[in-house]
Amino acid sequence: LSSFRDFAWGLVYKVFAYTNHTVLPEALEKWSVDLMGHLLPRHLELIYLINYFFIEKMSIKYTGDFGKLSRLSIIEESTPKLVRMANLSIVGSHTVNGVAELHSELLKSTLFKDFYEAFPTKFQNKTNGVTPRRWVHNCNPELANLYTRFLGTAEWVRDMDMVKKLIGKEEDPEFRKMWWDIKQKNKKKLVKWVYKNCGVTINENSLFDVMIKRIHEYKRQLMNVLYVIHRYLMLKDMSPSERTRMVPRTVMIGGRS
Repeated sequence: LSSFRDFAWGLVYKVFAYTNHTVLPEALEKWSVDLMGHLLPRHLELIYLINYFFIEKMSIKYTGDFGKLSRLSIIEESTPKLVRMANLSIVGSHTVNGVAELHSELLKSTLFKDFYEAFPTKFQNKTNGVTPRRWVHNCNPELANLYTRFLGTAEWVRDMDMVKKLIGKEEDPEFRKMWWDIKQKNKKKLVKWVYKNCGVTINENSLFDVMIKRIHEYKRQLMNVLYVIHRYLMLKDMSPSERTRMVPRTVMIGGRS
């Protein structure tokens, strides 16, 4: 039974990695032991079993340091008792990372300091999202070609700091025209896509104000919508002459729930 348990836990440990998305302690989920015991009794039994073997192992490493053992425990001995889901995620994963280098460092120095001291090699960084070089080079090839032409090399793809050499090029008429033409061509592509997929005609000469993120309270989509309404009401209150001086704006908001 013991060897089977170790084999099963070894599989779990090799399969799972934990990506933490927030350093705010209040955002880390803690589930009521009473609630889990009522709804998911077998799950709670397994969590207690995992915690028992984990704390038994940590007790050897930190003999007598009950404060550290308490902080490492998956179960928070509060009233009511709580299951610390973040601690469970760390214990059951082979690696832990943040979504940016600064975030990952904060996890090690503050939020999960005790775990980092116990398992320093478990913590690493995986920057979230796309890298600038992929975003420019793969998604905007004409702009990438412009960079290469005026830098005289394509090495900027590996070193984005090289793009700083283009500062001041906006005064070059040739560079400015090429950059403007690329921008307008890309806007026309988006106008066609929106019309094809949404049936909406967009003014290609308007300012494109785009917000595409997962739909969530903290992403501030509601604030953005309220801002759009505010701008609309401001335009309605303007005189026709004032309105003509305003830059036309197309607001696009999208995302998955």
